[in-house]
Amino acid sequence: MEENEILRVEHLKKSFKIPLRQQKLEGGLKVRTAVDDLSFTAYKGEIFGLLGPNGAGKTTTLRMLATLIKPDGGDAFIDGISVVNNPYGVRGKIGFLTSELKLDDFFTPNYLFDFFSELHNIPHDVREQRKIALFARFGIDKFAEVKLANLSTGMKQKVSIVISIVHDPHFIIFDEPTNGLDVLTAKTVTDYLSELRSEGRSIILSTHIFSLAEKLCDRVGVIIDGKLVALDTLSALTAQKNLEDKFFDLYSEAAGGIE
Repeated sequence: MEENEILRVEHLKKSFKIPLRQQKLEGGLKVRTAVDDLSFTAYKGEIFGLLGPNGAGKTTTLRMLATLIKPDGGDAFIDGISVVNNPYGVRGKIGFLTSELKLDDFFTPNYLFDFFSELHNIPHDVREQRKIALFARFGIDKFAEVKLANLSTGMKQKVSIVISIVHDPHFIIFDEPTNGLDVLTAKTVTDYLSELRSEGRSIILSTHIFSLAEKLCDRVGVIIDGKLVALDTLSALTAQKNLEDKFFDLYSEAAGGIE
């Protein structure tokens, strides 16, 4: 890897079998290709955005990077460690937040923070210092002993973020970090992502929200139907058009023209 690389993705591929009951709806298609020969590089201290519509392959890509599912082909290297050959080594270096993260409503933020800290073998004194700082940063401290079932959607998302970074990772993966959040909570999340970058952390996030990508991302990869159709700095992509218009130009080209 180059000295400044934090992530190198090499020809990632992933397909899924379509359930028999859905095959008729898919015109008899038996296998759907979710990610198709995807390659890109992300660098230390930047926010890299994967931009695309729902179903484009963004979440599947991030789940492969987080070692939750194995690629059918290709590989990716996080800080030089292969997600295929050394998934346990990767997991110790990353934080991963997804909307699919389901925390048990029975537990409290305080309990969950301690539980995940123990999974990462974080010393007790370090755990307590990080808990105080993160709970205060996200306003969780007043709700530390409230069961998740009784928390708002926004507060649950804040707890999820804190849980995903208990081990203070330097590479963080966020899948649709503001999806479904109210504007105040969304701003809290985006402000924190900017803070992480200013601290030198490296972030990859997926989104279909153009304004979020424009606000946060240093570089953007546009993914459509599992294929990377554009990759550049945000300033280069938006040199002549705003990001939304540029995206629809790329989408039209990938679809062979929109009626």
